[in-house]
Amino acid sequence: MNISLYAISVWILPLLIAITFHEAAHAFVAYKLGDNTAWQLGRVSFNPFKHIDPFGTVILPGILLLSHSPFLFGYAKPVPVNFRNLNHPRFDMVWVALAGPATNIALALVTALAFHALPLVPAEAAKWTADNLKNAFLINIVLAIFNMMPIPPLDGGRVAVGLLPRVLAYPLSRLEPYGILILLGLLILLPIIGAQLGLNLDVISAILRTLIGYVSGALLFITGNA
Repeated sequence: MNISLYAISVWILPLLIAITFHEAAHAFVAYKLGDNTAWQLGRVSFNPFKHIDPFGTVILPGILLLSHSPFLFGYAKPVPVNFRNLNHPRFDMVWVALAGPATNIALALVTALAFHALPLVPAEAAKWTADNLKNAFLINIVLAIFNMMPIPPLDGGRVAVGLLPRVLAYPLSRLEPYGILILLGLLILLPIIGAQLGLNLDVISAILRTLIGYVSGALLFITGNA
């Protein structure tokens, strides 16, 4: 696959901002709710190098992109949170988990509003700026929706663990060490098996794409871009 320097230049900045703000939001909310673990490790920061995971942020998305994966994803270094230090551990965990996706939706909203300022950008920078804004809008929505899948250690999984009755929350929480493997199976392995059997088993990606479409449409409508 031929990936140009221009393509890299209009994807890398939006991706770094989306990931950095997402992780910093987790760390900040955890700090405000009583746990200073991430604060002490310098994770309440807008420095992207504090949050980048070499494999999850760079290598894995690159492999998926080059292998024409049906769905592209990656991850940053998880923000360390000692939930026992939170003021109300079970419910504060929900707020800490929601902080990342909520921040991404807020960034997507700001990006959509910024579309209206494009006529003010000098002509020679207009296309590059527009592509950055389009990619930032998409990346932040994808990151928010993907992370709200109800599978630990994704944010949606932690929200589910915090809100479900304990009889359901406990077995769900036990899946956390295997969460990434489950995701790889659902998003990559299952569609490949389905293709070999002549079946469309790419169900999770289809659901995610539908949700991303709805959220994108709603934000564009709200910001007067629809």
